[in-house]
Amino acid sequence: MSDGVTLVERLVLFGHELRAEGLLVGSGDVMTFCAAAAALNPGEIQDLYWSGRTTLVTRRDQIPVYDRVFRSFFLDQSDPPPDERTSPDSASTDTSAVLQIPDNERGTGEEQDDTKITLGLVGADAEIWRQKSFSACTPSELRALRRIMARIRLTPPQRRSRRRLSDATRGPPDMRRTVRETMRMLHEPPTLFRTGRKLRIRPLVLILDVSGSMSDYSRNLLQFAYSTRRAAGRVEVFCFGTRLTRITPALDRRRPDDALEQAAREVFDWDGGTRIGESLDEFVRHWGRRGLSRGSIIVICSDGLDRGDPAVLATAMERLARLSYRVVWMNPHKGDDEDFRPNTLGMMVAAPFIDTIVSGHNLRSLEKFAATLPEMR
Repeated sequence: MSDGVTLVERLVLFGHELRAEGLLVGSGDVMTFCAAAAALNPGEIQDLYWSGRTTLVTRRDQIPVYDRVFRSFFLDQSDPPPDERTSPDSASTDTSAVLQIPDNERGTGEEQDDTKITLGLVGADAEIWRQKSFSACTPSELRALRRIMARIRLTPPQRRSRRRLSDATRGPPDMRRTVRETMRMLHEPPTLFRTGRKLRIRPLVLILDVSGSMSDYSRNLLQFAYSTRRAAGRVEVFCFGTRLTRITPALDRRRPDDALEQAAREVFDWDGGTRIGESLDEFVRHWGRRGLSRGSIIVICSDGLDRGDPAVLATAMERLARLSYRVVWMNPHKGDDEDFRPNTLGMMVAAPFIDTIVSGHNLRSLEKFAATLPEMR
């Protein structure tokens, strides 16, 4: 800071200001606030505002006090008049909420006496971004979409395993337990015990095309893979252009930017050529046959533009369909066309072995895929 105060001390002083205004802010809350600010970007006013609001505010009636103290402490602004005040809760509490700070904030060199800074939610813009193709978004819109995408919670479908467990409502009678309880109680047991199969989450494998033809979508799909990896259970992520690269360990970083940067360093053929058949064949030989694709849902994210041998692609897809539970192809060129038909050589060769073709061209399509994934039983 310019006055010699460190960032952590500044955040602690902000907690003291909230406590002086009547908010119940303890030392543990301040430590959580500092950790949240460090996980985000404390240099951005939006991240700083929401990290404090989610960690230091516990009741709805505390929000106006928090907003007033935040403006005064960080923006050096007095509370705006009641008719110009915008409540951050006036919009939907959807995860698409984005904090908006006007560009004419302090430090521009102009007079700030008449400046009114409003902290609000731009729900309408976020809804437009959801339906806008990634290839048509500006860099600032893509950054906002990645923040929303980080909050996607994906639940893979479940399958019945061979292991059994007690089930009070369904399943065949558990005769062994029933006889054991009868002998223990020396009379008829009070209930008929039943057994059922244990449910296990199906593994999910994402195979992402990062070639030059997918440059408008590859980073956003990689962000989606990072969110999927952190939200779901057994998730494996691979990237391919002219060769296959496993990036699952790289996505275990806590910060999304660090994870995506590490993944980009490990993929040597980023924005290069495309050899779908050879890459899928390598996956089947080195990973699929070893059990990774057994009972799994394979999601291939590619536009189908392949420079390799179509016979190799057909053989690899046939083996992959035989080893896995279901093959899903995510093609951004499908868009919102429900009557989409494959028109590239790679897609036409792979089509007989694909169970479902979905789109991944915008955030809405990714959210739809996340919502329908549990139904792929």
